[in-house]
Amino acid sequence: MKKLYTFCFLFGISFLLRAQDSTAVQTPDTVKVGTYVISVHDINFHEKEYTARFWLWFVYDNPEFDFSKQLDIPNAKAIEPPEIIMDSVEGKTWAIMKMKCTMKERWDVRDFPFDSQHLRVQIENTLFDKDKLIFSPDVKGSQFDHDDAIDGWTITNFRVERNENLYETGFGDPSSNAQTFSSFNILMDIERDAWGLFLKIFIGMYIAFLISIVSFTPHPSELEPRFGLPVGGLFAAVGNKYIIDSLLPESSSFTLVDTLHALTFVAILMTLIVSAISLKMVDRGNEAMALSVNRNGGKIVVGTYVLANIIFIVMALA
Repeated sequence: MKKLYTFCFLFGISFLLRAQDSTAVQTPDTVKVGTYVISVHDINFHEKEYTARFWLWFVYDNPEFDFSKQLDIPNAKAIEPPEIIMDSVEGKTWAIMKMKCTMKERWDVRDFPFDSQHLRVQIENTLFDKDKLIFSPDVKGSQFDHDDAIDGWTITNFRVERNENLYETGFGDPSSNAQTFSSFNILMDIERDAWGLFLKIFIGMYIAFLISIVSFTPHPSELEPRFGLPVGGLFAAVGNKYIIDSLLPESSSFTLVDTLHALTFVAILMTLIVSAISLKMVDRGNEAMALSVNRNGGKIVVGTYVLANIIFIVMALA
């Protein structure tokens, strides 16, 4: 009986040791990672991209990690070869990398130019999934250059966080249908004081509208200026629309740019309709009615146009 107890005791100890070894193997290594954003520039809405320059640092124990070769930024269009500094801190490997990346971005231009954007840079290790490597963000040390980080915009919310990115593939491994990698995310919310830009891009449209309403000043019987001025303003407004569209990405949603130009097109059309009605009254010999239609129609067109512009601009600012 004593031998049986001894055997059971030794078997239990052996089982616990194997379980501890198994747990140790499954525990992923932690990598402390942080960033300092130097600049965000070359923001290009039409090409859906921007360029980011930033420092990254990694502090870790596992000698198998080599971020100079294993670093990946999945949402980058292009990554220039980084400048790498290798050192040690408190007995751990300390890798510092200066990065320059062309990032792809889905710009939200519904309220352009009163838009705010959300930027994200996603950092991963290409070789080790979350079972082998977990990022630990250096929240306190991660910052951005408050003076020169981005021109024309203001960074309203900067933060770093850890996330997980699921790939629904085993990358050729028949024993796995999916892999999950730990990711380090750099997140920035940016916005701008856009009134100057608004005036620059919409001044042509508003001048085109002003040209069209000048047609209310000649007598209703003067055919050429009454119809020539609105048509000329219409072509100018269409040209302004094409210029702005060349700056923006293709979008299926109706943006502020589309709305304001559509209002201008409709207002110019209404100007032509008022002129046509006034001319018809003159042809019938009712000049007093023609002048009344011209005067009141002009007030309605201008007032409605101004009010609608104010409403849609305030909605974009909200």
